[in-house]
Amino acid sequence: MSIEIKPLAVADRNACPAEFSFGEVFADHMFTQTYEPTQKWTNAEVKPYQMLQLDPSASVLHYGQEIFEGLKAYRTESGEINLFRPRENFKRFNRSAARMVMPEVDVEFHLKALMELLKIDNQWVPEKNGTALYIRPTMIATGAKLGLGASDKYLHFIITGPAGAYFKDGFAPVSVYVADKYRRAVVGGVGEAKTGGNYAASLYMSEDVAARGYSQVLWLDAIHGKYIEEVGAMNICFVYGDHIVTPKLSGSILPGITRDSILQLAPTLGYTVSEEQVAIEDILADIKSGKITEAFGCGTAAVISPVGQLCWKDEDYFINDNKAGTVSRNLYDELTGIQYGLREDKFGWIEKVDF
Repeated sequence: MSIEIKPLAVADRNACPAEFSFGEVFADHMFTQTYEPTQKWTNAEVKPYQMLQLDPSASVLHYGQEIFEGLKAYRTESGEINLFRPRENFKRFNRSAARMVMPEVDVEFHLKALMELLKIDNQWVPEKNGTALYIRPTMIATGAKLGLGASDKYLHFIITGPAGAYFKDGFAPVSVYVADKYRRAVVGGVGEAKTGGNYAASLYMSEDVAARGYSQVLWLDAIHGKYIEEVGAMNICFVYGDHIVTPKLSGSILPGITRDSILQLAPTLGYTVSEEQVAIEDILADIKSGKITEAFGCGTAAVISPVGQLCWKDEDYFINDNKAGTVSRNLYDELTGIQYGLREDKFGWIEKVDF
């Protein structure tokens, strides 16, 4: 399927502004395509960023039939633009689509659409150290009907916007509050799908812990309220010397691309890794005894985010004296080095944008 290009007039085109806030400034163009049962995916085009038109009865507004992804484009020192494992994001996009009873998008066409968008808006990829262009592929149900059931019409779109360095104050540890009452997702539900409802369900606790002075929420499993799952929008890892432990995927944990990358990368840096069912009481005991030497979250936004403090039932537990450790720093430097083209990509993770 071809992609129609509708660029702005050159005189109207804006480059990336010098100052920007994540999620508030967007590039000039967007990609869209529509789905109908008889025609499947059609009307693929790159066009000026603009408002969407939706029927008030659109299924996405009433039944939450929606999915999205998040990845980044990185500007290298030589001016090239790198994408980090984009096919993995698009494969996960399709797994989310299947779980939410939505049509899948061909992975290679999804990548082609993104490439065309980035060619036009390549000036929006910022150049400052630690910055990137955030990319948000999304699919929403647009079928106009009230009545519980899967929609028959969909809109798939991609928007982008510049993202600043995550660590404005350096590679500083974050504080995390363990949710002891509320739960994010349950096995058999949609926790492993990247759908908006999961994040809506987390907002109450996120706002509550922010008011208490904590940065993130650590979620426990919904059945036992005992086993660690993930932190906010990140997966979580605990370090025992040179060994890294992360909760194994259970069906209610988002399978992170950064998480998977760490599992592959860490052994090449001399660390061992394991995926285990991790109980909060065991983790707290190991923090107290000093067995746990570091903890960190991992995800697209921060890549690696050191965790220096856990709060469980109003008691604080400090990890590594609330300082970032060498394991998290080494993983951060190696992963970002690959993303920005500063270190060898031994895994073939980078896709370059030809513009």
